[in-house]
Amino acid sequence: SAIPDALLESELFGYEAGAFTGGSAKGKKGLLEHANRGTMLLDEIGTMPVSLQSKLLRVLQSKEVVRIGSSKAVPVDVRVILATNRNLRVMVRKGTFREDLYYRINIINLYIPPLRERRRDIASFVSCYVAKHNQTFHKQVQRVSEELVQRLEQYDWPGNVRQLEQVIV
Repeated sequence: SAIPDALLESELFGYEAGAFTGGSAKGKKGLLEHANRGTMLLDEIGTMPVSLQSKLLRVLQSKEVVRIGSSKAVPVDVRVILATNRNLRVMVRKGTFREDLYYRINIINLYIPPLRERRRDIASFVSCYVAKHNQTFHKQVQRVSEELVQRLEQYDWPGNVRQLEQVIV
């Protein structure tokens, strides 16, 4: 979701030299090629344009990537983990998510409840984020008061763990 739709295709699938104005003169491997023989996480799959969903489905089925501006297929062996906070089943019914892609990727579902439904985890997240950001900012925060943790546990966290981390920073 962080990549604009216009660039997403070239980032995922790569492109050949001269495929479009402003591209590298040498062309560029896409993220799927870079992940070859590994694992790739595609977050916010529910926001992927339908036009790219069909191209992703082709890669998953054929295990080949065709760069923009090329007719040559490049073999890839990549495991793809997909994440979304959207209900893909509902999107399939509305026609905003491809049914064939849905059934191709809907292998193992892991539901992670929002932070507001697991407030007991907040203290652990706070400790983790404090340690992480101590290193990042060269600080030495030793602990967070129990009162602060209790106040954090009372909040609903509409932005989930990302919002909690930003509060800690």
